[in-house]
Amino acid sequence: MATSAQARVPELVARLRAAYPDAHCELDFKTPFQLLIATILSAQCTDVLVNRVTPGLFAAYPSPAALAAAPVPEVEQAIKRIGLYRNKAKNIVLCAQALVRDHGGEVPRTMEELTALAGVGRKTANVVLGNAFGIESGVVVDTHVARLSNRLALVRGELDPVKIEKVLQRLIPRAEWTLFSHLLIWHGRRRCMARNPDCPHCEVADLCPKRGVPKAKGPAKAPKKTGAT
Repeated sequence: MATSAQARVPELVARLRAAYPDAHCELDFKTPFQLLIATILSAQCTDVLVNRVTPGLFAAYPSPAALAAAPVPEVEQAIKRIGLYRNKAKNIVLCAQALVRDHGGEVPRTMEELTALAGVGRKTANVVLGNAFGIESGVVVDTHVARLSNRLALVRGELDPVKIEKVLQRLIPRAEWTLFSHLLIWHGRRRCMARNPDCPHCEVADLCPKRGVPKAKGPAKAPKKTGAT
């Protein structure tokens, strides 16, 4: 096995692409606006649950203008099955109002403009830019990407998402930043699960310094609650 992360990356990407040729964003959306709202809702929540809620939400509020005019309590009821629904309802209404007020009802295409919206942090902005507009602005670092980046020794130590992203940006060709996030997320959900990684059948086991190492047991850490992701 190659010792450096830089040496392993090309083969790692090639194998993951072969294993997951259809890897893509698993949030359902038809427009940039829908992806923006769905990604805000996905914080500390599964894509599966978000995909159950958004059809009704978008049927009731199909445009930024419609959502901007919606009473927050009504939006709360529409997304009540999602965790932190009260804070998220407030954020998506504020976000829609800013889209109407400042951007002519369109989703902006820059990191600075997106992260100025309520409920939107760098991760959400990267999701929207990469998947709605094909703009390779950065690497989406969610829990799967952070976990696998450590397990595969692409990064060293307990780094925060921003630092992990900077390392991955140096390792991964820019044209593959969005795809690489999808590949790690799909691998994390389907093969390299947190509690019970399927190392015997892993497509990249010989490239993984921690293959066969079980997840360390210990007290669970409560996730940080934040209004922007």
